Amino acid sequence: MLAAKAATATIPIVFETGVDPVAAGLVGSLSHPNGNITGVTSLNVEVGPKRFELLRQLRPAASVVALLVNPSNPNSQALITESRRAVRALNLELHVLQASGEGDFEGVFAKLGELHAAGLVVAPDPFFISRSGQLVILTIRHAVVAIFHTREFVAAGGLMSYGGSIAEAHRQAGIYAARILKGDKPADLPIQQVTKVELFININTAKAFGIEVPATLLALADEVIE
Repeated sequence: MLAAKAATATIPIVFETGVDPVAAGLVGSLSHPNGNITGVTSLNVEVGPKRFELLRQLRPAASVVALLVNPSNPNSQALITESRRAVRALNLELHVLQASGEGDFEGVFAKLGELHAAGLVVAPDPFFISRSGQLVILTIRHAVVAIFHTREFVAAGGLMSYGGSIAEAHRQAGIYAARILKGDKPADLPIQQVTKVELFININTAKAFGIEVPATLLALADEVIE
């Protein structure tokens, strides 16, 4: 998004992001974005603490958990800060692990074993989304209880995901693209925030891990994948 902004001040740009677009330097204001850029944000940083609460429900005896972040993501520090606050409230010990390339993943999962971490929260990141299949394989191989933020991870065999609705973000971005093509200016279109949050659970993976998912959690799920 920042690269697109740097490339042109005239061609309309519609973005989708889980970061604060003002803090990221994309727009000056949510209500008045100005310039040639507008778009949609989804709740990913804000719901980060909830992922640790879900992890605690799955592993009630947990004392050590981990967070995987991509250090090149400008949102990573905000995620780490929110995660530390969340685990303190849950009386958990948090270890922050980093990966910015495929070659880092094996080391991350080896470190999880050394730490005896009860679970892993994978931070929202485009690179992690593009490697969700590889991450699923590693979580199963190492029997790691992991929570992602998109359904793709769960559909591929991962245990659970919790995050802002990607489908709703796509829909809102499509609406804005259509309005711009019909003559609206990006500067006149306030940043939309997707407030819908989705929970997906792979019950077969839970059984393979020997985890009994609480019935209350299953009832809250948008989809239980078998």
